Amino acid sequence: MTASYLSYLKVYLLILAVICCVLGQVQSLGQIIYSVNAGGDVHTDSNGVKYESDPLAGKVGIASDYGKRLIIGRVPSSDHILYQTERYHTNTFGYDIPVSGDGDFVLVLKFCEVYFEAPDQKVFDVVLNGEHTIVADLDIFAKVDKGVAHDEYIPFQISQGKLTIAGEESEVVGNKIKLEFIKGYKDNPKINAFYVMKGTLDEVPKLPPIVNPESQSDQASKQSSDEEEEEDKSQKRPRTVPKVADPYESEDSSIMLPVFIVIGAFIPVLFCLCRL
Repeated sequence: MTASYLSYLKVYLLILAVICCVLGQVQSLGQIIYSVNAGGDVHTDSNGVKYESDPLAGKVGIASDYGKRLIIGRVPSSDHILYQTERYHTNTFGYDIPVSGDGDFVLVLKFCEVYFEAPDQKVFDVVLNGEHTIVADLDIFAKVDKGVAHDEYIPFQISQGKLTIAGEESEVVGNKIKLEFIKGYKDNPKINAFYVMKGTLDEVPKLPPIVNPESQSDQASKQSSDEEEEEDKSQKRPRTVPKVADPYESEDSSIMLPVFIVIGAFIPVLFCLCRL
């Protein structure tokens, strides 16, 4: 087996490993059962989830694109539209989600506060299948501030016609479950987008953590302080003066070398003369 053949084989195996890695990442997302861009049109997000246009258009609630005035935090610019459009209603409203077969599922709810400038202005509950309060007293602004994406991840199971969440069961009727946004005392319930995936919570792409501006400022301040401290230490540190070789030292040794040779040769001669 020649060296060139081995080289080509290594390159081939490396390319195959990269392809397998990429395919593994693409396939890590579970099977999307149902997805809606509430108050908006069809959209495929950066994770490959294809959202349908809102089926409640012209039927229930109010579609709004007021959020287009904002740049949405925590998500790529290509996905801003999911959080800029929404559907809200002055009463409780919801969607019928088709489900079939048994297994593990995850409901992902996407929210963004695009209007209010303070917490405790819009607060509502989210109920699944008529019996399970999956999100209670949701105050989007209080959780993430204005113009910042916020997702809720709700895992559940379906087995033999029963839906189970956190140990509580309910009946699945007609292979559909109801997702409802409950009208409360503080403004109107809303939703920006959502999808149901067949799979586990580990397979769901998550939003990145929120970076607190204060923590960023503290970190920058600490880094600056550390740099100043290091600079002070370097200034206070005693400077060592490099030792300079004495030019006469080598010169003296070179001059005395012949003298030492002569003395070394004369001593045996002197010894012999003394014996005579």
